[in-house]
Amino acid sequence: MSAPISIVIPTLNAGPILQVTLQSLMEGLHQGLIRELIVTDGGSDDPTREMADEAGARIVSGPPSRGGQLRRGCAEATGEWLLILHADTELQPGWSTVVAEHLKTARPAAFRLRFRASGFGARWVAGWANLRSRVFGLPYGDQGLLVRRQDYASTGGFPDQPLMEDVALIRALPRPVLLKADAVTSAERYIRQGWFRRGARNLWTLMRYFLGADPHQLAQAYRR
Repeated sequence: MSAPISIVIPTLNAGPILQVTLQSLMEGLHQGLIRELIVTDGGSDDPTREMADEAGARIVSGPPSRGGQLRRGCAEATGEWLLILHADTELQPGWSTVVAEHLKTARPAAFRLRFRASGFGARWVAGWANLRSRVFGLPYGDQGLLVRRQDYASTGGFPDQPLMEDVALIRALPRPVLLKADAVTSAERYIRQGWFRRGARNLWTLMRYFLGADPHQLAQAYRR
């Protein structure tokens, strides 16, 4: 029986962080869960592509836009399930056992969020993200997304947009389950801009998206 999961990771100059993410996937490979690794690159000029190649990834190239990159990467996948991860998201030990059990269901799922940082701000923002995921069924892409390929295809896939591509897809899917396994992601932007300021800005961006704001304009404001 073929391994069921295609891993899809979008990258753009992710060299400093990608290795940790790839290492965290090894236990899934040993468990026979991972069929293939697809790295969908947006034009990196650092060692990202070389690192992906050394890891045995299939590399898909195209213009930088996370929605477009993910759309191209998922189109190449052949597994029954897709596991979509950001390049700076590290799955914590034991994740493969939790995922193997979850594959007996048909439901989409995401991981509990943790940050690569300590302190009240990190706990507060992660706690809100996990509460939002449980209560509203709305995890973000930095929590990872596990979804059957046929369910992904039935939604039309990721829209080719630079921001909120994860929200657009998740709203079109059946309500995701929050797995009892952690994904640790970078806290760089929060540390640089302030935990509460960045958290409030993210919430405002989400509200504007729900009210119909253009994702390209939101992306410009988000990155300023």
